[in-house]
Amino acid sequence: MKNIEKKKRLIRILLILTSIIFLILMYLYLNKKIGFEIPCIFHKFTGLYCPGCGITRMLISIFNLDFYQAFRYNPLVFIYLPFLIIYFVYKIVIYINNKKDTLMLKIPKSVTLILLIITVMYGILRNFEMFSYLRPTIIK
Repeated sequence: MKNIEKKKRLIRILLILTSIIFLILMYLYLNKKIGFEIPCIFHKFTGLYCPGCGITRMLISIFNLDFYQAFRYNPLVFIYLPFLIIYFVYKIVIYINNKKDTLMLKIPKSVTLILLIITVMYGILRNFEMFSYLRPTIIK
């Protein structure tokens, strides 16, 4: 019975990952063919840069193996990305094996608070002219 449940969970994850990959490929295709982009709603309405501005272009640059440009679009998320990938892989393995998640119990709350403060400060600072180098920029 346990093995059947594990297979069901694995199939669910594979379906989700397949769907995500399909959507990414469709977005990349539409972006390349007709210049389709997902706008930042926060920037559109406020004119300010949020901590996430440039993530989509960063991911496109990563798919094109242009890591320097990816870093220029959103340096903070570019630095966070390897840790986020490791975390999501960990969560998937925990889910498939139906284990208890003990990682979050081991990470001190202060680490989470520090990351939140860094992210908020990054979002604030990138809107000042003195820190304009933190804004999503295109390097040619």
